[in-house]
Amino acid sequence: MNPSPHAQHAQQQDQQREQRHDRRPGADDRTWPAVSIVMPVLNEQRHLTDSVRRIMSQDYPGDLELVLAVGPSRDRTEEIAGRLAGEDPRIVVVANPTGRTPQGLNIAIKASQYSIIVRVDGHSLLPPDYVRAAVETMEESGADNVGGIMAAEGVTAFEKAVARAMTSKLGVGNARFHTGGEAGEVETVYLGTFRRSALERVGGYDETFTRAQDWEMNHRIRQSGGRIFFTPRMRVTYRPRPNLRALAKQYFHTGRWRRVVGREHQGTLNLRYLAPPIAVLAMTAGAVAGAFGFWPGWILPGGYAAAMVAGAAVEGRGLPFGAWLRLPLVFATMHLTWGVGFLTSPPGLGQPAPAKPGGAAR
Repeated sequence: MNPSPHAQHAQQQDQQREQRHDRRPGADDRTWPAVSIVMPVLNEQRHLTDSVRRIMSQDYPGDLELVLAVGPSRDRTEEIAGRLAGEDPRIVVVANPTGRTPQGLNIAIKASQYSIIVRVDGHSLLPPDYVRAAVETMEESGADNVGGIMAAEGVTAFEKAVARAMTSKLGVGNARFHTGGEAGEVETVYLGTFRRSALERVGGYDETFTRAQDWEMNHRIRQSGGRIFFTPRMRVTYRPRPNLRALAKQYFHTGRWRRVVGREHQGTLNLRYLAPPIAVLAMTAGAVAGAFGFWPGWILPGGYAAAMVAGAAVEGRGLPFGAWLRLPLVFATMHLTWGVGFLTSPPGLGQPAPAKPGGAAR
């Protein structure tokens, strides 16, 4: 009798694990902890298969499981997730009825079984040694959450311009998970590999934060006495937004939600976060003054535009010509939509919705 597909796959995985041990002298001398990887997915038809295959082919000696929290997608995401789970018994699919990221993360974490939790997004591509580097860094540092570099890589000219902006200080400031740097303790990291005990200690992700939930979670971990650690060993390929409208929407909502974090956690805003709204206010004031006849007012928006062109000339070295031409507009879009989002963030954003009269009785 021929073995079932799942039995054949399990046998292949055992053989691969033995091969990994054979390649690493001394690897059999230690016990590698089992790891749960959690991924909230919604409308990820384009990237899901590649992302999952990168995860399940990790060069890691310990056991792995992947929990996909699938939202109500408009494309073939649910179908693809089901097919992938059918091909590999280590993949579990759970429903995320809201489709929102923090809810999906909490659902996936609850459905997972191991003491180390690796967060991955549906459009992220892990290098083969990502989980191994995460576990080793966690053990060496003693941190509650470790993470690395959000390595933005584009395909089209526009995406390449966005990728360059997202990895430059002119575009996103000096956060190490964007621009790289030495290993060390930080405020937040991209995605993250957590100790389950830390997540349980702070009550998981705050589901009112549809954006900025990573920063908010890491803040609570640090407030509870935990540590967040960055290492350049961990790199995740990130696919940027494909067009200007999607990029503007992303940064507008990021700015809105970063202000919510600032309201919720007093004292967490610094110049890096305040620079975009300050720039928006200054240029608006200058443009209004210029429109009313005070011509020096135009120096502010004009100076900003010149700075973006000059900055793009430096930061865009090595880019294809089409991407280089788009870079000043990408810089401006990221800065200004973030700033406008921050300034227009409604006071009630992030607050639980009030209960409807008679809601408890239904």
